Order: sequence, then C-alpha cells, then structure tokens
Amino acid sequence: MLDQLLMGFMTIMEPMNFLAVFMGVLGGMIIGSLPGLTAPMGCALLIPFTYTMQPVPAITMLVSLYCGATFGGSIAAILVHAPGTPAAAATTFDGYPLAQKGQAGKALGMACISSALGGLFSVVVLILLAPVLANIAIKFGPPEYFALAVFGLSMISSLGSQSVVKNLLGGTIGVFIACIGMDSISGFSRYDFGLTHLMDGVSFIPVMIGLFAAAEVFRQSEQGVRKIVIDRKISGLLPTWKEIKSVKTTLIRSSLIGTFIGILPAEGGTVASFIGYNEAKRFSKEPEKFGTGVLEGVAAPECANNSATGGAM
Repeated sequence: MLDQLLMGFMTIMEPMNFLAVFMGVLGGMIIGSLPGLTAPMGCALLIPFTYTMQPVPAITMLVSLYCGATFGGSIAAILVHAPGTPAAAATTFDGYPLAQKGQAGKALGMACISSALGGLFSVVVLILLAPVLANIAIKFGPPEYFALAVFGLSMISSLGSQSVVKNLLGGTIGVFIACIGMDSISGFSRYDFGLTHLMDGVSFIPVMIGLFAAAEVFRQSEQGVRKIVIDRKISGLLPTWKEIKSVKTTLIRSSLIGTFIGILPAEGGTVASFIGYNEAKRFSKEPEKFGTGVLEGVAAPECANNSATGGAM
C-alpha cells in the first residue's frame, strides 16, 4: 500500500496534474460561491472539457472542483446570508452573525480549516477502509433510510428558534413542500396545481432565495443596514490557534458523521452538515450561543459536509 500511496503522490505532483488540482479547486470555489450553482452542476459543466484530456488530470480536476465547490458554498453563506450550495445552508446559522460582528475573516478562516481537515480525514478513511465502507453502504436499506429521515425530523426542535411550536410548524410546512411533485413510486402528481414545472418538485434556487436572500432584504428594509466594523489587523482576521484547539472535539465528531453519511447512497453533504451542526449544539456546554455567531457553529457543518466527499467517493 505504501508503494501505491507514494506512486499516487508522485503522480499528483506532476505539473499537469497539479495544475488540474489548482484549476479545479479555484473553479469549484467560484461555482460554489454563486447561489444556485451546486457542486454536481459544476462537474456536469466541466465534463465536456475533459473529453480531450488525459484520464488522470481529467478525474483529478473533476474531484478537485467538487471539493472546492463544497467549501465555496460557505463564502456566500457567511458574507451575504445566502448559501452557495445546499450543503452550506447550516453554515449561515452562525457564519452570517459572525460577519455582522465584523468577524467575517475568522468565520471564513474557520470554514477553510474545518473543510480541509474534514476532507483529509475522509480521504484517509477512503484509502484505508473503502471495501469495508462499501459493504456497509449496500446493506443500508429502506428501514435505515426511514430511521435517518425520522432522526432528521427530530432535529427540528433543536435547530430552530426557542419556540417548539414554531419549529414544528416550520417543519410541517417543509415536509409539505417536499411532497410537491410526482411520486417516485406511483407516478401520481401531488399538489402541482396542473403546473408542469412543479412536477419535479420545488427546485433549490427559488427556495434558497425565498428563505435566505429575500428574508434578509426584508429584514434590512425594516431595521436598516447596520455598519459593520472590520478589524484591519491581519492577526484579527483569522482564527487563533487557541480558537482552533477549542473546536477539536467538534471537528473529530463532525468528520466521523460526515464520512458515515457520505457513504450512504442518495445522502450527502447537506444531511451531514445539519446533523453535524445539531450534534455540536447538543454536546456544547453553551448551546444557547449557537445561532448568535460562534466559531463552533461554523466548524461543525463545514467539517461534516466536506468529510462527506471522501465517503461519497
């Protein structure tokens, strides 16, 4: 195995392959930071350009773009309260409040560090335990998926506001919206009101704009745009070593969660990020601070959604 790892490292350090990694990550970050463009969409747009490339740089660029876009979604989530990708939706809970406090640099730095550590962890697991994880994934059937869905619905009470009634009402509305479209088993259309563009369900872009971007416009229209004071010292723009060490337990937990969720078919970074955020809040000594702008609330979802990439591979 060591010979194969060394050969892979030497292959990736070749100029063309290294350039493919750089261009893929850069392009992925740009695509991920644009609300409405997701990581799979970016890979789909890149596929025609890889037809004339050699297999190794082509695959390398596709994987790099996917990972870069997964992180890039946090940029828009932190700065403008509109997640660039679905996997970055949970990052808005604490990332944007940090930006409002003038700590956008720290939030972006923590997101970058958490994404890198989560991705590296999942890659190590992929190299060492790929056959074992594949056997677990194929045994995950309908009962397990149903249990995972119930677990996701149970998180509503802790992820939302302090009012349980509001949380349950919001969850009910969300489940109703998810039911819109054609049933995948029976083929019957549900709640599409005769509109053909609703047969595939409600797409991600209008939901994201309505929940995040439009809501922020109305909030600023009512309260006014608050001036954000940014620390101009370089030392204050990035998280300190002490702040990084304070979330090490969260990073380990989110890496494990993301890797496990990533190996499951049809699941991915979005599910992993919300579960990672919920578990970080549940195990925190100060859960009431989540949602007000804490670095742990950025580290947990970003580490989880990026560690899901290795599991997905």
